[in-house]
Amino acid sequence: MNGMLKYIKGDRKEAVLGPLLKLVEATLELIVPLIIAKIIDNGILASDRPYVVKMALLLVLLGALGLACAVIAQYFAAKASVNYVARMRYDLFRHLGTLSYSDIDTLGTSTMITRMTSDSNLVQNGLNLGFRLLLRSPFVVFGAMIMAFTIDVKSAVTFAVVIPALAVVVFGIMLISMSLFKKVQTKVDTVVTKTRENLTGVRVIRAFTREKEELSEFSEKNNSLASSQKFAGKISALTNPLTFVLINLAIVWLIDIGALQVSLGKLSQGEVIALYNYMSQILIELIKLANLIIAITKSLASVARIKAVFEIKPSQTYGNMSEGVFSEYAVELSGAALTYKNASEPSIMNVTFKAKKGDTVGIIGGTGSGKTSLINLIARFYDATEGSVFIDGSDVKNYTADALRKKIGIVPQKAVLFSGSIRDNMLWGNKNASDEDIYRALELAQVKSVVVDKGGLDAPVSEGGANLSGGQKQRLTIARALVGRPEILILDDSASALDFATDAALRSAIKNSLGDTTVFIVSQRASSIMHADKIIVLEDGEVASMGTHAELLLTSPIYKEIYTSQFEEEAGI
Repeated sequence: MNGMLKYIKGDRKEAVLGPLLKLVEATLELIVPLIIAKIIDNGILASDRPYVVKMALLLVLLGALGLACAVIAQYFAAKASVNYVARMRYDLFRHLGTLSYSDIDTLGTSTMITRMTSDSNLVQNGLNLGFRLLLRSPFVVFGAMIMAFTIDVKSAVTFAVVIPALAVVVFGIMLISMSLFKKVQTKVDTVVTKTRENLTGVRVIRAFTREKEELSEFSEKNNSLASSQKFAGKISALTNPLTFVLINLAIVWLIDIGALQVSLGKLSQGEVIALYNYMSQILIELIKLANLIIAITKSLASVARIKAVFEIKPSQTYGNMSEGVFSEYAVELSGAALTYKNASEPSIMNVTFKAKKGDTVGIIGGTGSGKTSLINLIARFYDATEGSVFIDGSDVKNYTADALRKKIGIVPQKAVLFSGSIRDNMLWGNKNASDEDIYRALELAQVKSVVVDKGGLDAPVSEGGANLSGGQKQRLTIARALVGRPEILILDDSASALDFATDAALRSAIKNSLGDTTVFIVSQRASSIMHADKIIVLEDGEVASMGTHAELLLTSPIYKEIYTSQFEEEAGI
């Protein structure tokens, strides 16, 4: 918990008053057996009805006070635990937002979801129980033992023997359970991963009729999780029967000693009942303590997992520059290479080129040639493992994150929209954009008529843009990037769902309207990049050739092959 206690600062009062009120409740509970003993010895045996009624009313009063303390303590415990986890989850989400693509690739999406949901809920449950029982249960256990010694030392020896034995059982099981529950939570990650893969890839699974195979794999992982949970549960379940056995043996021993003490006149009948009640209180509290320890064990395992995420330091650091130095080149790469984490070889290597402001640069190549890896370096989604990347004459590492994002507008391969309205999605590009700015971007992206037909900017967008076609989603994501009026616009194969006429109209609008904006167009289509000022041809992660369309047709066999094959197909040859 070291380093995680800061999240309780806003609820210190509740975190202190909750356990204290539970201690008051416990103190009142410890007084009850003594009152019952007096009722038996001084009231019932003496046939003193008024005394019995008076003491019974006292018991009712103690019960009412105890109930009030318990209710208030429950409220404070719930409030403190919920607020603790809310602050922790907020910081966790913010921390995840600072991680680089490389960090997120290593950590895994399913792991992050589990930390934000399942692990956080386990922490909340553990805290809630901890505030209520962590002080109360041990206080009642040792308080009952002390009260027993005030009644009769010889009988109280039973308490002194049984409590350490119970502690060994409870804490021994806790230590074993802790490691088991850590393994359980790890297997939860695997089930979440498999579930997420199936939900996001449901169309592919059905297209290849892989439902049975996927169900079999899920069943295997699910059964493994269930087996681990059962084993951990069996170990934890030993707590209650073992404590019951020890307590019941202690009660038998206590009654045997108490009966002898009564016959010798050293104990009254009421005092024996009080001792029995104290032993019963210990039994109840130890059961609560056992359940608390199981919850805290799970909670501590989850805290350790969440803390491990917090300890991941972002691999990317940013400078303090908001503007670059004067340079005629918008983008420069010098000997740049990128090797993804845990990859055996680089995805791109030794890439060197310069793009002037206002240039349109086409990037083409076969599947896996490194096109997306190249633009990932320009946008600084990943840092170059070799060489340098410059924006406006300055190393990308010297810019602040906000300055770099404002300079660069990117449309990724996969069109991603968020639930809300079209306006909400467009404002991601520029939160201060007016409706006029948005409609201008929509017009450039060849999607204004679609938005008007759907009812305007307040038309709803479902999660992931599921209520839109592929082409509509692509054009809306392009418009979102254009709303911010970036100095560098990167279109990463973002027109693949568009027909040739719409694609041509889009490129023409961008070329004629964006002025000094440097545009990078990544495409598999030669027609999409043939009018670019410069075309970069990639093969196996390296620049195979570079030049204009006319130059490459003469000097680049790879480009010529791509161009010829596509235009022959279009011509029906």
